[in-house]
Amino acid sequence: MFITFEGIEGCGKTTQMDRLEKNLAAWKVPFVRTFEPGGTAVGAIIRRILLDRANESLSPAAELCLYAADRAQHVREVIGPAVERGDWVICDRFFDATVVYQGMARGQDMELIRSLNMAATGGLRPDRTFLLDCPVEEGLARAVRRNQVVADKGQDRFEREQEAFHQTVRQGYLALAREEPERFVVIDASRDEKNIEEEIVGWVKDLLPNRN
Repeated sequence: MFITFEGIEGCGKTTQMDRLEKNLAAWKVPFVRTFEPGGTAVGAIIRRILLDRANESLSPAAELCLYAADRAQHVREVIGPAVERGDWVICDRFFDATVVYQGMARGQDMELIRSLNMAATGGLRPDRTFLLDCPVEEGLARAVRRNQVVADKGQDRFEREQEAFHQTVRQGYLALAREEPERFVVIDASRDEKNIEEEIVGWVKDLLPNRN
């Protein structure tokens, strides 16, 4: 089972992945937790380039290609082998993020993005995608508070984008969810963390081989 978490900056993906990780461990489900960009040693180098606020001059085309390179290594080294073993994979962002951020918000060619995603993933798609949706103002305020305490100072290039950019990202995600309702689950991420966890757990329990 391949599960991804998507959403705007500060939507609470990390918190809910922490909670799902604890539940999967309690249910004795073998799983791998990972993230993009940066889920491999090569990806960690790419991540620092992509998120560093000093790289404001990074072109949209270069940004797109770096994400594709990160994803190709990630699928080959982490996600693909885990899926082949029969482990669950829970991943913070995957190809939907590229469609929304680099496609809809940056205006890159959608056919090119689809081709790069296909090349990077070999056709691998998530079984379920949880879209944590909240107002942009709320998400960005959370992201600012988070960045004040994390160790990686300066890794906030996307948070520093204009509000209109983030509004486009949010609406892009919601459009993807409408296009693929069988894969996406839209979660109201402005609610209490425990309530969000309970909703996600309810969906995940239906995916377990033995629901008891």
